[in-house]
Amino acid sequence: MLQACKLAAGNWKMNGTRADLEQARAIAEAFPSPKCGILLCPPATLVRTMADMLAGSAVMVGGQDCHAQDAGAHTGDISAAMLADAGARQVILGHSERRADHAETSALVAAKASAAHASGLVAIICIGETEAERDSGQTLDVVLTQLKDSVPKRATSANTVIAYEPVWAIGTGRTPTLEQIAEVHDALRAALPDAGISLLYGGSVKPGNAAEIFAIANVDGALVGGASLKAADFGAIIAALEGASD
Repeated sequence: MLQACKLAAGNWKMNGTRADLEQARAIAEAFPSPKCGILLCPPATLVRTMADMLAGSAVMVGGQDCHAQDAGAHTGDISAAMLADAGARQVILGHSERRADHAETSALVAAKASAAHASGLVAIICIGETEAERDSGQTLDVVLTQLKDSVPKRATSANTVIAYEPVWAIGTGRTPTLEQIAEVHDALRAALPDAGISLLYGGSVKPGNAAEIFAIANVDGALVGGASLKAADFGAIIAALEGASD
């Protein structure tokens, strides 16, 4: 089996102005030669500035979404080609907040992922169940269906990462049990089109629980929300992932 790459990815969501770029600089300075991949995905307004600032460092920069088309009359949207031109190397797609707030379907996520691949970006495809789906025992059916429908057929370990984010754990401070995380990640690993695709966990990951999450088999890193906004917190999570990589 191919060894999946370890990755600590930070999703700043709709947070951050130029004043906050010092947090990204601090991460780059703290980890000049990391044992794992480090990615920061700021708002689109900061992608170019952050990419320029971090050029030559070990920290990659990514986007938070892209359109399925390369160009056109899509006011307010940004294409994968535009992100790549701005210096992005990866892009988050299908986050539960996009699926819920913007009614994005798995088919649309797959189209966006194909666009990302065509522009040379790694697609970080998010999947996860709601609290009602978890409580009704549908978790594996939901996430495996989302995996099948959201991932393009040409997805490989070189162009795709999967992030499992239970919707009920995002920003709530709640996390699944270690056994629940393991169950989902084991099922996803068995269903992946390429066994080397990295599997991230996301959902209230913080310095206090990162090490135990990273110790779970088939967890190759994390997609981190609020804790990625501060260098001290995100740095502690990165250090935990480095420890799991030893």
